[in-house]
Amino acid sequence: MSPQQLRPSMDPGNLPGMPRPTTEPWRIPNPSRRLKVTLASVLPMLVAVALTFGFKIDPAVGLILVFLPLQIIASVWAGRNIYGRKGQDDALLVIFTIFFSAFVGVLLVSVIWSVVEAGFKALSWQYLTQNNVYITATTSLQYGGVAHAVLGTLMIVGLTTLITVPLGIMVAVYLTETREKPRNAVRTLVQAMSGLPSVVSGLFVYSALIVGLGLRYGGWLGSIALIPLMLPTVTRVAEEALRLVPQELRNGALALGAPAYRAFLQVTMPAAKSGLITALILGIARVIGETAPLLLTVNYANNTVWNIGDPMASLPTYLFQYIGNNYDTSLQRAWGAALVVLILVAILFTAARLVSRGKKARKA
Repeated sequence: MSPQQLRPSMDPGNLPGMPRPTTEPWRIPNPSRRLKVTLASVLPMLVAVALTFGFKIDPAVGLILVFLPLQIIASVWAGRNIYGRKGQDDALLVIFTIFFSAFVGVLLVSVIWSVVEAGFKALSWQYLTQNNVYITATTSLQYGGVAHAVLGTLMIVGLTTLITVPLGIMVAVYLTETREKPRNAVRTLVQAMSGLPSVVSGLFVYSALIVGLGLRYGGWLGSIALIPLMLPTVTRVAEEALRLVPQELRNGALALGAPAYRAFLQVTMPAAKSGLITALILGIARVIGETAPLLLTVNYANNTVWNIGDPMASLPTYLFQYIGNNYDTSLQRAWGAALVVLILVAILFTAARLVSRGKKARKA
């Protein structure tokens, strides 16, 4: 009998009563380790709940001052007992990552829920289709609405997008596709613009164009004030999206004889399409809620304005106009405007994703 015929019978996994060896040792059950992990996860929560309710501590204070220290101590103990000193460091990293991620998530959900709960009371067909002519802070919610503000926001942000997105993508192309020395200065300038306060942008347009040149308030001035705020976001996200395109795709297109501009337009840009759409969405989300630049450049209007060169309403200025009045109906109108802003951002995000997926499906 040959050795190859003897080998299966010599395999311990084929012998009666012998367990088959596993190639994944981390899947081997370890009751001691599982018990330590369970204790480190459950005991801090039980002790924190008992102390918080037993001594009538505020839940937020108990979460930070009771639960978090106990969880850190328990996790460090479990990590050190199971994996040694390296496990102690890993346990600290995992605890802080999970805790603060959950903390930020809870804050985000609470803010969204507050806006939805308070703003939904103001939503109605009249609120979404009427303007605010002859409406005061104490007028019933059955009259007046945000239709003129929605139109103004779409016009102002739309003009800003038409100018900023092509400019931001061109700057991103310059930063990723060239090796010229000025690109470092351009990148530094873009990064510096990302820290520009919005009120400074609005104040510059107000002092230079309205006070300096004597121009009147208008929606197009608000669009100009929003450009420096939107440009850094679009440029940085587009730059990262273009950098993620493998260099082999560029080299392959160039090796086939395609000019550099055709290689970019037909290979690089389609490959980075989802990232460029993300840059568009984040850019719009960055400026759609800005209030200070529009207060200084667009002013107010209670009627529906179709000319972007005239003063007009927008959702941020509408919200600012009514949030300062200490009346229930006025505050409800402000909460309703905040909810409409969230709905607009959600619609834009969904539409952009559907368009991106639709193009991918057609290509497939």
